[in-house]
Amino acid sequence: MPLSGFTDYHVHTPLCRHAQGWPLEMAQKALALGLDELGFADHNPMPSLFDDWRMLREELPQYLASIEDVRARLPQLPIRLGLEMDYLDGCQSWWEELRSAASWDFWIGSVHYLGDGFEVDNPKYLSRYRDQDPEEIWTAYWARYEECIRSGWFDFMAHPDLPKKFGFVPKGDLRRFYEGSIQALVDTGLAYEVNTAGLRKDCRELYPARGFVALAKEAGVPVLINSDAHAVEELGAGFEATVEMLREVGYTELVRFEAGRRISVPLPASRRAEGAE
Repeated sequence: MPLSGFTDYHVHTPLCRHAQGWPLEMAQKALALGLDELGFADHNPMPSLFDDWRMLREELPQYLASIEDVRARLPQLPIRLGLEMDYLDGCQSWWEELRSAASWDFWIGSVHYLGDGFEVDNPKYLSRYRDQDPEEIWTAYWARYEECIRSGWFDFMAHPDLPKKFGFVPKGDLRRFYEGSIQALVDTGLAYEVNTAGLRKDCRELYPARGFVALAKEAGVPVLINSDAHAVEELGAGFEATVEMLREVGYTELVRFEAGRRISVPLPASRRAEGAE
């Protein structure tokens, strides 16, 4: 599917230690795909060593320099600068320092950690999912996700239903988990992403599920599509299926970001829609 009319803002770099493809390689691929804009959002550094899947504090200048290098080499492709920010307690002063470190286009809010260091998407915690009722994990996660939305720090929200990554989902109507966060998105005016990485995980489903997207559309919450690419071949992956789903639930627009300003643009047509016209 040609990707003219699309952006992809959730793209990682090897500085996070679990991705391949430096910004220049990603940007060259974006041009080949026809993307209108490319945005980098590697995991935010922490003041000191925190885990093994994010850039170090002293590597932030390298991250910023790599983006500026791509902007200079490929001026025909707008490159947006962001971070994927983990919502963690006690980090506000550090976030203030990060805010002043660069001219950011966006910050993405995300929740990976629950209490006692539990990482909801890390395979090393699979036994936790097997031993604990998914209802408990999802309840804790969505409460934290709503806090993240309401914190006021972020421009849009990442992969809303991340705890389904390994296929562990509570029984019954899942809207009971979605509704609080959707109301928080309405109250704060934030957008959320449909993240295609879920199609590549055990759950084999977009983040978030169609039920969340339908409720968000009904509530008037803005949306964008991102790949969460950790390799060049993942850039723009799954966009066609996502466009079709968004159209089916009634979305007609996507949003973009520049220097923290949100811009609405028409939702591009999928090949299926084009063929029907």
